[in-house]
Amino acid sequence: MARTPNPERESPERRGRGRGEGDGRGRGRGDGPKPDREESEFVDKLVHINRVAKVVKGGRRFAFAALVVVGDAKGRVGYGSGKAREVPEAIRKATEQAKRNMIKVALREGRTLHHDVFGHFGAGRVILRAAPAGTGIIAGGPMRAVFETMGVHDVVAKCLGTSNPHNMVKATFAALESLASPRSVAAKRGKKVGDIIGRRDGAAAATAAA
Repeated sequence: MARTPNPERESPERRGRGRGEGDGRGRGRGDGPKPDREESEFVDKLVHINRVAKVVKGGRRFAFAALVVVGDAKGRVGYGSGKAREVPEAIRKATEQAKRNMIKVALREGRTLHHDVFGHFGAGRVILRAAPAGTGIIAGGPMRAVFETMGVHDVVAKCLGTSNPHNMVKATFAALESLASPRSVAAKRGKKVGDIIGRRDGAAAATAAA
């Protein structure tokens, strides 16, 4: 015959276990998996998805290739590609690769580029130009996804070569990596930021007056 435990003889620590009390190992009602801040601060956009085929002995094996751009809307952005038999798995692989390959781009006033820049990759050639406030994002689909996830609000971009989304995105990143901020230029020349900005504004004023 089984022995029935007497609740009065049980110690308070033992009675507290199993209800989230005592040693603190129990889980209360409000406890649970908390969302990761690092995951929630990123914005991802699906740029392109394509169905690919692999010819094997028994026929063809179809899969999906995804191109994803990820950014934090504060100057950090990255791109990645993934391939899988299912679309969600391909997007997940591309997103993870994009988060591993993120770069930091210095923005002027947090809304546009510091200067005009040209970038190319393969047959893809792009021109990125800084724009005044209120211009918006004037760019094609793949480049627009890069600027939106990066946090750029005013920019004018033009693709001169191929319309392949992979080459367009890679050419855009090549252009962004070649950007230089006044702070970085001043550090390389051993000068102050005010000297670099003053020369640029003075040259622009002289050109406008002429």
